[in-house]
Amino acid sequence: MELYNPLSQRIEPFTLGDAPVTVYVCGVTPYDTTHLGHAFTYTTFDILIRYLESHGHEVRYVQNVTDIDDDVLRKAKQVGEDWMALGNRWTAHFIRDMQSLNVRPPDFYPRATDMIPDIVGEVQQLLTAGVAYEAGGSVYFHVDAWPEFGKLSHLAPHEMLPIANERGNRPDDPNKQAPLDFVLWQAQAPGEPAWESPWGLGRPGWHIECSTMSHRFLGATLDIHGGGADLAFPHHESEIAQAEAVGEQRPFVRFWMHTAMVRHEGEKMSKSLGNLVMVRDLLQTWSPDGLRLYMAAHHYREAWSHDERELAEGEQVARALCQAATVAGGPGEPLSGLAALPEFDQAMDHDLDTLAAEKVMAGLANEIVRGAQAGRNVAPAQDALRRMARVFGLRLDAPGPEPRVVAGWAEHLKRFAD
Repeated sequence: MELYNPLSQRIEPFTLGDAPVTVYVCGVTPYDTTHLGHAFTYTTFDILIRYLESHGHEVRYVQNVTDIDDDVLRKAKQVGEDWMALGNRWTAHFIRDMQSLNVRPPDFYPRATDMIPDIVGEVQQLLTAGVAYEAGGSVYFHVDAWPEFGKLSHLAPHEMLPIANERGNRPDDPNKQAPLDFVLWQAQAPGEPAWESPWGLGRPGWHIECSTMSHRFLGATLDIHGGGADLAFPHHESEIAQAEAVGEQRPFVRFWMHTAMVRHEGEKMSKSLGNLVMVRDLLQTWSPDGLRLYMAAHHYREAWSHDERELAEGEQVARALCQAATVAGGPGEPLSGLAALPEFDQAMDHDLDTLAAEKVMAGLANEIVRGAQAGRNVAPAQDALRRMARVFGLRLDAPGPEPRVVAGWAEHLKRFAD
């Protein structure tokens, strides 16, 4: 298998050993979910994980919940709701959407507020390493103390600050030594929730939450760390700095994977712009399989725009696959379909080319229907089709999501349901 590596900006071999493949994907900030961009990210990683598992690899998968964050607190104040109740409600909403889409649940689904002692410990390590400083009850990472900052995003220094400012940075913070320094521990503001720390009451910064959770559940070096492309800078760049600056975790991540932005009406789909296309609304009209095939028809690294005509095409493909998987054949010559499997693998092995892999499935479905009409025994080919469909998380003729999907997410849901 080969995957694009943003660090080298090349497609490189993704080698696998006998140990479990460790995957961490940044989860939602629960104040308004689940839009099509979210679904594109999490179904992409679902396909990747299912593909690895289909080839006998054990996958240890962590997805987090950023339940304490500026955006959550801002939204809670805006709607007059307790911040934790708001986060729990929207996380439960997200979980139910993932169940509907038949997305394999993560093995671990921690919330940031579960990890406060671990986060404090990681901040203390960075202070000891001399790459962080305390000021006014907050602790900051000193970017100038880490010369490798920027190696993931490949941004020039003058390009970094405007992007960071758009994504939560506070350049005018009087406690900072430099505008790009980012907060590791944020002193309590009036009315905000807070936890005890050696620097006083406060809460963790965004970036330290994810690097801490990945270390806690997956160890020092991760095989794959993923999320939306807008997380590459400053979030993932900052995670690298936090993890590697202590001198013990190199590399922090072997392969970074970033899903491209989904646009709508000419703009990036985002909460701030108010142009969200919500998954739950789409599922009122379209099937989960149709929606998943629609998203998988776009390569994970290529930005695309929501188009209901393309969604209708995805629905047609879903119906064709289901028909092929259930059509009755005859007693004639068997149709094996085995030739499609290496073609499918070849597409998936080339940087997760789901579009090409989907075309292989559609081609086999056409063969099956033609074979059945000719009286051939199509059961072997149907088995091959189902094997590929499982990698894409498709239900086909099943009445609902897979039992492991329902049960796994339901177990996580217990911690968030109202």
